[in-house]
Amino acid sequence: MKDIKGAIFDLDGTLVDSMTIWGDIAEDYLKSQGVTPHDNIRIELRPKNTIEECRYYIEQCGVDLPIDEVIRGRDNMMLVRYLSDVKLKTGVREVLEALKKRGVRMCIATATERNLAEPAIKAHGIEDYFESIFTCSEEDTSKKYPDIFLKAAKSLGTAPHETLVIEDALYASETAKNTGFVVAGVYDLASDDLQDELKATCDYYFVTMNEMLTEL
Repeated sequence: MKDIKGAIFDLDGTLVDSMTIWGDIAEDYLKSQGVTPHDNIRIELRPKNTIEECRYYIEQCGVDLPIDEVIRGRDNMMLVRYLSDVKLKTGVREVLEALKKRGVRMCIATATERNLAEPAIKAHGIEDYFESIFTCSEEDTSKKYPDIFLKAAKSLGTAPHETLVIEDALYASETAKNTGFVVAGVYDLASDDLQDELKATCDYYFVTMNEMLTEL
């Protein structure tokens, strides 16, 4: 990692330990609308951004509300959890500080809405490490496509080969890797079944962020 000049962090499952809570929110929101969640809903929602997920509630689960209202209701439930239950993942603060000392420029690229992402990082006092936040909904994309990673790297002034993408999601890691980024995979319990594939895809793999310190 000695040639790394920029770092793009995912939020959920990478910086904060929130992925299992997101799964809870999906099920809790559907139940609040009188809908029984599908047995495999957590797996089906993994690669979806906010718009795709809420359309899924409407089109596949039968929620009879406008999509804006669905997003607002789901996000209100999650905001409470972000501020009360969600913790930083182990080693995050130490890694951010180490990268800062090296002069590595950092930003966040997330499928989470800005109105949730900003309170989530501010609640833990890590917002000053990041120059900007890019969200899939604002960029009208998902991490199945390279757009958000390329725009984030451009904002940092770094080329993909000198930019580290830190992700817990296999599909997002595959996108970044195929676009020429250096990719570090981070274990998350919510995707425990995909760890072998994540290890095979990424340039680096860490069970906890503390392990990344040995590479810095």
